[in-house]
Amino acid sequence: MDTHSAALPLGDWANIAEGLARDAGAHALAYFRQPVDIETKADLSPVTVADREVEQLLRTAIAARFPDHAILGEEFGAEGASDAPLWIVDPIDGTRSFITGWPIWGTLLALFADGRARIGVIEMPALGERWLGIAGQGAWFADARNGQHQARASGCRDLAQARFYTTSPRYFDADAQARIAALIERVGTARFGGDCYSYGLLASGHVDLVVEAQLQPYDFLPVVPVIEGAGGVVTDWAGAPLTLASDGRVIAAATTELHATALAMLRG
Repeated sequence: MDTHSAALPLGDWANIAEGLARDAGAHALAYFRQPVDIETKADLSPVTVADREVEQLLRTAIAARFPDHAILGEEFGAEGASDAPLWIVDPIDGTRSFITGWPIWGTLLALFADGRARIGVIEMPALGERWLGIAGQGAWFADARNGQHQARASGCRDLAQARFYTTSPRYFDADAQARIAALIERVGTARFGGDCYSYGLLASGHVDLVVEAQLQPYDFLPVVPVIEGAGGVVTDWAGAPLTLASDGRVIAAATTELHATALAMLRG
């Protein structure tokens, strides 16, 4: 997979990523529903000591095991060679949920190499749930009740039957808000909130369509192997694959037909 470290099968890399995400999520969970100081970042989003500690824990663990790999995280930016395998970290995706006691927040982790996200993990510590995606091999869901099994997106092709999620209509600019409003009018069910959890639910067939904007690579690249591994489709609003240079507008759908219909509406 790269020239910077000994080659490992993707499954072995996935086991490593899964373990890292599990440990990081457990660290974050220790702060959940506990008194924590909340700061406001330059982009007006909240941040806590939990966000920073979890990311630092992941950075330390990755650097100790793979000193020649690069890391990109929400709280501390990028470090490492541009041509090295890249670990992408969102320590707490859904910090607003975290600080308000809502359990729908997660830890996101991806391994990006050769121009694509090879492995992605959506870890939901407060729910005891996890999705793992491996490029070209599939996606799996695990929880304490049922263990691990393969995740499969639904077969929904009809927008009128689709179960739709977006975190908030407020996160779209004025032009996009009109398109999102039109989309909401046409879907079968529209719900709000969820952050990374919505993508996991799509991978497991409970949600059919997710549309977001104003995202960063650490928000969307970890979910790509999960959705694609489950048979879904995820792109930007131009229909192009998501990369480190994507503009942060994301559409994920259970089927190519549903994706095409919703994408046409987003394009206006």
